[in-house]
Amino acid sequence: MSAPIHVTDANFETEVRQSSIPVVVDFWAAWCGPCKMIAPILEEIAKEYDGKLKVAKMDVDTNPKTPTSFSVMSIPYLLFIKDGKVIDQVIGAVPKTQLVSRINALLE
Repeated sequence: MSAPIHVTDANFETEVRQSSIPVVVDFWAAWCGPCKMIAPILEEIAKEYDGKLKVAKMDVDTNPKTPTSFSVMSIPYLLFIKDGKVIDQVIGAVPKTQLVSRINALLE
C-alpha cells in the first residue's frame, strides 16, 4: 500500500471505517488547484508510512454521497480517521510538516 488508494461511496465503509490501521482521506477533484498541490505530498506520506497508515483519495465529483455526509464544503479536505472515528481534519493545502505532525498524533 505504498501509494494512495482510490475510494468510492461504495467501498468507503470497508476501506476507511473498517480499516485496521488509521486512514487519511483526501477529498479532492480534478479541477482543484490546491488539490494538485497537496497530491505529491500525500503520495510521499503513503510511501513513508506504508503499513502504519492508509492514504485514501475520494473524487468528490464522482462520489457525492460520502463528502455530503461529512459536510465537505471546500477541497482539499482531509479527514484523519482511526478506529472508524474522525480524529482530526484539515481544510486546504497545508505544508507536509503540518500533515506529518497530525499523522504522528494519530498514530500515538
